Amino acid sequence: MKKYSLVVALIVFLGGLCATPVHAQAFGSVKGVCKDSSGTAIADAIVEWHNLDNGRKYTLKTNGKGEYFSLGIEPGKYEVTLTKEGKQLDKVNGFGVTLDEMHLDFDLKKNQEAAAKGQGLTPEQLAAMKEAQAKHEKEVGTVKALNEKLLAAKTASDAGDFDTAIAQLTSATEMDATRDLIWFKLGDAYRNSGLKQTDAAEKAKRLTAATADYQKAVELKQKAYDADPKKSPDDGKMLAAYYNNLADANAKAGKPDDAVKAYTQAATLNPSGAAQYYFNIGAVYTNAGKIDDAIAAFDKSIAADPTKADSYYQKGVNLISKATTDASGKVVPAPGTAEALNKYLELQPTGPYADGAKGMLQYIGSKIETTYGKQKPARK
Repeated sequence: MKKYSLVVALIVFLGGLCATPVHAQAFGSVKGVCKDSSGTAIADAIVEWHNLDNGRKYTLKTNGKGEYFSLGIEPGKYEVTLTKEGKQLDKVNGFGVTLDEMHLDFDLKKNQEAAAKGQGLTPEQLAAMKEAQAKHEKEVGTVKALNEKLLAAKTASDAGDFDTAIAQLTSATEMDATRDLIWFKLGDAYRNSGLKQTDAAEKAKRLTAATADYQKAVELKQKAYDADPKKSPDDGKMLAAYYNNLADANAKAGKPDDAVKAYTQAATLNPSGAAQYYFNIGAVYTNAGKIDDAIAAFDKSIAADPTKADSYYQKGVNLISKATTDASGKVVPAPGTAEALNKYLELQPTGPYADGAKGMLQYIGSKIETTYGKQKPARK
């Protein structure tokens, strides 16, 4: 904290000669520059001047260069406070304002060095503090550069230019390989570009790269999550999103077992999204021809969200494949088939799979409930 001695000022009042005497008070001016501990200008900060003699306050705002200025400051003794976004950064007590232009800078870096000397730090300790400050400044510069690359990658991806996005994000990982978000975004870029490929070999190559990048993001995020004693639901949801995209890339790369493992981990981390994750597992098993596993996954999806209509429909689709015929050629459906399809129609009577559900019910000779979505007439 800075301390300034009070400068005694001669305050001059000028009297006007007129019918009704008036007194015009002279004012001083103040100006200054505000910089943070890295020497960077503090923009959009508030510099409040509180007159300790009469309680009057003046609120000034810094510009993009960290500068502030005011002409109309009443002479007196002031408490000056620098804040930004409600947080106090520095304060000066007993600063005197005269009729001259007064200059008061806020330099947090110099304050830290002065405080260190005042606390009796050894030259070695002061050197360590400066080294830490230099490291912080370097990190600030790195984060800024990384954000610029992330923005450039997003702009390119939004335009469908995934190769440019991949180049930007790859460069970002070379700058700092410890940022899970960058690896996650790089996985997205490879996955989306792979899905656009018509050449099977190139598609497989990009999807393999996507799974590797997602895996790196998951490892970094999981390590941080495990080490955090205050795990929040939002942290779990973010990590679940990483596992979800890893699972999707594995599924599209023809690795169903790896996909199921990742989706299961996502469901554990984010129970509120479990219905969708188990639905995705059911889809993976369906595409792999593992009917019983698919049915079990859709049952888990239904248990997590009994209103998820698509899970009932897809369960019915898998059960249809287990239908048999008796000696007379009559179709014998697997237990639960009609119930699953009718439940879909109950939840989505005009849904995208309504016709398909009705067709399968007709195929197995089951009754189709036709009152779904219709209001029953009131009794007279």
